[in-house]
Amino acid sequence: MVVKKVAVIGGGTMGSGIALTAATHGIHAVIVDINEDQLARATDYHTKQLARSVSKERITQEEASVATAHLSYVSAMADASDADWAVEAATENIDIKKSIFAQMSETFNKDVVLATNTSSISITDLASIIPDAADRVIGMHFFNPVPVMKLVEVIKGKETSSKTTASTLELAEQMGKIPVPANDRAGFVSNRVLMPMINEAFHAWADGVAEPEDIDSIMKLGCAFPMGPLRLADYIGLDVCKDIMMVMYNGLEENPKYLPSAKLIELVDQGYFGDKSGRGVYKYDKG
Repeated sequence: MVVKKVAVIGGGTMGSGIALTAATHGIHAVIVDINEDQLARATDYHTKQLARSVSKERITQEEASVATAHLSYVSAMADASDADWAVEAATENIDIKKSIFAQMSETFNKDVVLATNTSSISITDLASIIPDAADRVIGMHFFNPVPVMKLVEVIKGKETSSKTTASTLELAEQMGKIPVPANDRAGFVSNRVLMPMINEAFHAWADGVAEPEDIDSIMKLGCAFPMGPLRLADYIGLDVCKDIMMVMYNGLEENPKYLPSAKLIELVDQGYFGDKSGRGVYKYDKG
């Protein structure tokens, strides 16, 4: 199956990255977001990223122009109803995602795969909102920054058909990615392993084991991590880290090891979300 047009529901960091990756691989991508400001930010991101790729001689100006022509932005899902693939990339909240999936099921043709970029939420639970279309629901977890990271974690729900799974693997490869399967358990593989490590770094900081800079330096120099766990948490978003930890806590028999650190919760409650808010574990200059 060759996908020609992808509807990306959500114009945030992940949605913008997914759309750009599709566009640079010859697939028309339309971002759907009810927030006009978010659509403007997505447009600006695409313009800057393509210009940067040209300046770095990763692509030609002609290729950048073709990719730009493959991108569009709408505020109503109905305006993207002719897409032959749909992927939801909204915030990591099950109720919001279920609401979007109910609308996706009504909007797109019955042969369109309804994928989700969730990083932790059960695919089976998400698909339960649309039982008549549950066989078309699948997890397609991209990694940030999407244009750079090669992995797509592919998660099959209880009702996901083998046809949907095969099509998803094909699309990931069509977009230049390497798809790897994971079973439908809270956090899947990546966050099941990563988030408790990040959380433990917050515990180490709160317990006075070391300061954030030193925790990150030890993990980079001693464990060969390209980015320390606390810096990575800021990059992901502290609010996102907290939400993922709670999804795993609730989905894995309320095991206390998945409860977010009090230090992490404190920062989120103060509105310190990391890079996107200008402050998290660390402070960041605007821009």
